[in-house]
Amino acid sequence: MASECTEELKLAVAWNRIDTAKAELFNGDIQWKYEDLEDSMTDALINNKPQFVRLFCENGLNILNYLTNNRLESLYRSLSDSLLAYILLQRHLSERKTLAGSQLSVDGAAPGAMETFHMEVNTSASAMDLSLFEVSRLLQDLLGDVCEPFYYGALGLDPRMGTRRALKQVNKILQGECTYRNQQCLSPWAALFIWAVLQNRSEMAIYFWEMAGESVLSALGACKILRELSKLENETESKLAMKKLAQRFENLANDVFGECYQSSESRSFTLLIRKSPVWGGATCLEMATAADARLFFSHDGVQSLLSEIWWGDMERSTEVWKLILSFFMPPLIYTNLISFREPEEEMKPSADHHIRDNDSVGGNDATDFSIADIIQNEEEMEELKTQRENLKGSSMQTNSKRPFIVSRWRQFWYAPVTSFLGNVLMYFLFLCLFAYVLLVDFKSPPPDGPSSLEFVLYFWVFTLVCEEIRQTSLGGSLFLLQRMKKYIQDHWNKCDLTAILLFLLALICRMFPWSFNVGRAVMAIDYMVFTLRLIHIFAIHKQLGPKIIILGKMVKDVFFFLFFLGVWLMAYGVAHQALLFSYDPRSKWIFRRVFYRPYMHIFGQIPVHEMDTDKLEELSCTYNHSEIEAGAEPCMSTYANWLVVILLVIYLLFTNIVLVNLLIAMFSYTFSKVQGHSDIYWKFQRYNLIVEYHYRPCLAPPFIIFSHLHILIKRHIRQIPSAKSQHFAMELQGRKASRLNTWEAVQKENLLSAQNKQQRESDTSRLQRTSVK
Repeated sequence: MASECTEELKLAVAWNRIDTAKAELFNGDIQWKYEDLEDSMTDALINNKPQFVRLFCENGLNILNYLTNNRLESLYRSLSDSLLAYILLQRHLSERKTLAGSQLSVDGAAPGAMETFHMEVNTSASAMDLSLFEVSRLLQDLLGDVCEPFYYGALGLDPRMGTRRALKQVNKILQGECTYRNQQCLSPWAALFIWAVLQNRSEMAIYFWEMAGESVLSALGACKILRELSKLENETESKLAMKKLAQRFENLANDVFGECYQSSESRSFTLLIRKSPVWGGATCLEMATAADARLFFSHDGVQSLLSEIWWGDMERSTEVWKLILSFFMPPLIYTNLISFREPEEEMKPSADHHIRDNDSVGGNDATDFSIADIIQNEEEMEELKTQRENLKGSSMQTNSKRPFIVSRWRQFWYAPVTSFLGNVLMYFLFLCLFAYVLLVDFKSPPPDGPSSLEFVLYFWVFTLVCEEIRQTSLGGSLFLLQRMKKYIQDHWNKCDLTAILLFLLALICRMFPWSFNVGRAVMAIDYMVFTLRLIHIFAIHKQLGPKIIILGKMVKDVFFFLFFLGVWLMAYGVAHQALLFSYDPRSKWIFRRVFYRPYMHIFGQIPVHEMDTDKLEELSCTYNHSEIEAGAEPCMSTYANWLVVILLVIYLLFTNIVLVNLLIAMFSYTFSKVQGHSDIYWKFQRYNLIVEYHYRPCLAPPFIIFSHLHILIKRHIRQIPSAKSQHFAMELQGRKASRLNTWEAVQKENLLSAQNKQQRESDTSRLQRTSVK
């Protein structure tokens, strides 16, 4: 009987004797039931014994019945108090309990109840009432805004509610019967996978990843969690282990997606942009961006999807000069100058496409079944066709309602590449207008100025401000503060915001006679900021893109160099000033001689008359303090002139040779480090630029104001959803989602089988088997 062997099984788990368990207890003679394995499964999970977990799941333990919300909470309570994840969970728990205490005080609770509550807060970590809400808060801190909050559905919370409101609601729920704890976990394998990842248990996490669905997204999610945890970890060994496991999951995501791309190109594209209900509506592309998964973005399949979205309905081989020519001569888009993909042609599956896009669930295996076996009626075939049309950015039904002139016009102007080139051309024109106004047509304050061209410049900047406001409104269900925080996190958005604020300041100053020159100076500096914004535009270029990354990293190196230079410059400058001038109270001249002159010494501008004692007598100077305070030139001291020369030699030796060569060495290291992986860096930053111009209006400033009015009427007044959102985020439900998950799981199994076969055939494994025999 299985119940009689339960104690033996517990001993085998405690002693970690998996060989004894397989030989004596799981050899087929004993019929194990779920109740017999439940306690041993919990012990194996808590004590990190993945081999027993695998053994139990293969011999009668149903994970759906096992993992309830209550048991998941108990697993999180069992975390070691030395783990970083447990410390972070404690912080969120104390925050919730503190809010609960404040609610008790507001509601007028008895003093004894308040004392009991504070004693409960100060109890040991093992006695704290940890709930899934603290786990959700921790995952929200690690994953950011990529996912909706986890376990909010199990707790009965609205994902869109604020944190403080959610805390109050959870405190009310936990004070009641807590019926949610008896419910089964909706995604048990994914929940156990996240639980193992938070503890940095590699073998356990890999097993749960194999069992969970959505392999690519799960691996990228683990990569994101581990990299965020590594930033917070203080212990070097744990930090390195987290980074190593994160890189392993990124490699797994890249390998599984490579297997999917070889099997079916169209399905792999859908895999990248489908919203996951398990991971809070996140997509693979969003998660890879958040996880900084450069290797994943460098995959040919990801780049192929980005190129398809970038060019829209135009052929990828279209030359840029044809697009520019069509800007100035729009009727050319109705000729054969630019090749477009027709919707009717997209619907016809060509023979070579079937060869490349092997639409089978399992790839090349003869036992696998094809899409024709899955889709048994015309309705499902139409669903697959509609899905492919949405991915490519054109709908046959929509285009059939429009005349050829309108549809071709939309095909050209709604492509992200067209929007990008239009913004580049108009931005160059904007800089030319700005420079002309600043150099030639910047007239005096009102009523003489501003000029008509200056008013055009003001309107142009106003359209730029409208576009920045539109970008801050992007973010779906996020609150306004969250959207603004997400907007500010981008470095180029900070540059845009700085340029706009400087322009507003210059505009205010130039409108008054007393501050006209200040406004002109601020506007001149603002022109520099607007011009530097051009660097971001060329990030799409394959050769210039990596150079921009190198430039950004070199700027960080310069700050370290300036720190060392500033320390040495101050040390020499103060000593130089004190030795040469015995008395000089003028603060402006002290600043110039302490900082400015020593800095110019680096570039060879050394005043000889301050070093040569024979020429000191020829200078007209005074030692009288009152005359010096009145503005006369003080005489330099000749007592320590020889010491000044020695300090100058040491200063120039250290700065020109040591520090400058240190800076060159840092630049060389940064250049070689990035240049060696320039293709990976460029492909990663290319995604952000494509997403930006994909959601931008088709018209460039200043004509973008018409697009903004169109968006305002269409989106907010008529409530018509955007078709562009389907290109980077697609919701799949029902059979389509089930077929895609099944297909992805088969590709993952094919990959794991190939890796296991390769490992078994390796020389090391052969030697190990031989030594065992």
